[in-house]
Amino acid sequence: QVQLVESGGGLVQAGGSLRLSCAVSGTIFNINIMGWYRQAPGKQRELVAAISSGGSTNYADSVKGRFTISRDNAKNTVYLQMNSLKPEDTAVYYCNVHMIRLGYEYSYWGQGTQVTVSS
Repeated sequence: QVQLVESGGGLVQAGGSLRLSCAVSGTIFNINIMGWYRQAPGKQRELVAAISSGGSTNYADSVKGRFTISRDNAKNTVYLQMNSLKPEDTAVYYCNVHMIRLGYEYSYWGQGTQVTVSS
């Protein structure tokens, strides 16, 4: 079993900052991509940021320059530093990791953490 435990969400005023963390535990094998997605009410889940095992990053255009994704491979943890938050960043944020084992890729999701940005 694989567990993803997210933390760091909450309520913040516009312009503020939050740092999300996602710790992976359980039966861990080759972690490849780690990422953060978000889903606002009435909208589809969207990719916010992702980071490869080699450190390459990818960001949604809406968060470029404001959010930074990083990972600590020794701790099997991925982080999302969110600065200059806007009300439109309000959503449930989900951690996602991809693991590769015996040529197959597996995707795992966290339970989600609420981020609310007030104007």
